[in-house]
Amino acid sequence: MEIASGTVLRLADDASVQHVGDGAVVLLARSGQLYTCNGTTEAFLDKVDGQRSLDQIVGLLSEEFEVDKGTLDEDMASLATDLLSEGILAAPVE
Repeated sequence: MEIASGTVLRLADDASVQHVGDGAVVLLARSGQLYTCNGTTEAFLDKVDGQRSLDQIVGLLSEEFEVDKGTLDEDMASLATDLLSEGILAAPVE
């Protein structure tokens, strides 16, 4: 599934993010699966709130990291797709 810039993103109901050291871990309660996240993924997940679209999240990240928004668009869409396929993000509601 491809995630468009206007897609509103939210964590899966059974996913929880815990901040540790220089990154974060995500726990999926249904499977007990634990994922480690780097700083970029942590910053991305911090902005996923069920209200913001991918485009809005990318805008916030580009300001936070002082990176061109265009540079982040493709990378963050790919990250969101990966997180969706792992079950960390919930399927977008049409």
